[in-house]
Amino acid sequence: MKMFKTREEVINTIINEQNILIVQDLDGVCIPLVQDPLKREISKEYVKDVSRLREKFAVLTCGEHEGRRGVNRLVEKALNSKTTAKENGFYLPGLAACGVEFQDKFSNLSHPGLKDDEIDFLAEVPTMMRSMLTNELTTFLPNLSDELRNKLIDVAVCDTRFTPTLNFNGIFNYVKNDFQKVKKLQLIMEKIMNNLLEDSKNFGLDNSFYLHLMPNLGIRDGKEIMKYSTKNEFGTTDIQFIIKGAIKEAGLLVLLNKYIANKTGIYPFGETFNVRNAPKTHKKLIELCRDKIPSDQMPLLVGVGDTVTSIKDNKNNSWLRGGSDRGFLTLIQRLGESYKKENQVVFVNSCNNQVLRPRISGTDMTGISDPNDDLKFNMIINDGPKEYIEWFKQLASNY
Repeated sequence: MKMFKTREEVINTIINEQNILIVQDLDGVCIPLVQDPLKREISKEYVKDVSRLREKFAVLTCGEHEGRRGVNRLVEKALNSKTTAKENGFYLPGLAACGVEFQDKFSNLSHPGLKDDEIDFLAEVPTMMRSMLTNELTTFLPNLSDELRNKLIDVAVCDTRFTPTLNFNGIFNYVKNDFQKVKKLQLIMEKIMNNLLEDSKNFGLDNSFYLHLMPNLGIRDGKEIMKYSTKNEFGTTDIQFIIKGAIKEAGLLVLLNKYIANKTGIYPFGETFNVRNAPKTHKKLIELCRDKIPSDQMPLLVGVGDTVTSIKDNKNNSWLRGGSDRGFLTLIQRLGESYKKENQVVFVNSCNNQVLRPRISGTDMTGISDPNDDLKFNMIINDGPKEYIEWFKQLASNY
């Protein structure tokens, strides 16, 4: 049985439909993964190819559009101009911060569903992270010089506006030959972030935030499961402090709501629909679509992601399945089944020499998928962002 489609077959499926929406993650897909997020780069040609697709394309990322770490800065750097993107609509449209930061191609921004007191608390989080991490590393790695410790902390504390994050790639790399130390550092990362959740309660924000682990092994008792380090990979490298309800599958419906409103003038889920008032389960999200979006208005959906995990839990003889892209890719697949459309799910191998992750080798999907996995990929991009950008260029040339 043939498992995956060729690049050309997927392109033909897409261009044979008039009504399409490509929903794509960013880091690890069109932006190579790096240890220091401030050193990310985006391709100028890719940015221009996105603009050719106009309303047919939207991003869905846990990164952010704005701020010094935002993807908008990468776009401006790629174009070597702070004005060209604004003038020509070259910013990447769609949802960032896992669904709470929306922008159009001219970078007109909104943050649907967020409250002022939540934004105020989020602004304080990076400073609190830095203080806690300094204390932990001073104890755990006492032989570090002050200079190196501060350098590692500078990279680890990501001061994004809506999703402040601890990214331990650089710290893990420092102790990379000792995976037991990496595992202990993962517990330190988790402890710091749990302390921040407790602190938020003192500000009356008991139900405002949750912790998003990247990658993870799914959810147990309402919390994402840590993927612990092994000899072959780091496992969970980042933990985001994130708005409750900000999950990519809810974000997918926000994007659909806006896409259909642009086409028809009517928001199927209402103008105030956002990730926080969206249904919480795949079943309810599909029911909402079936109730509000007629088949002739539902676009063919193409989902592209790189963070999908699956590991055998021998203790319970079951599979632990997670990853921040799994939810929205699975929902795209199920909506295709429900609406009898040829929705496409594309997986990009994002593992490289800077960030260790499982990667598909031929038909071997160990660590990513398993024989009983409901999520099925239509196409695999084996050689990471470089190959994906080539494929995307090929697709965009049809528009």
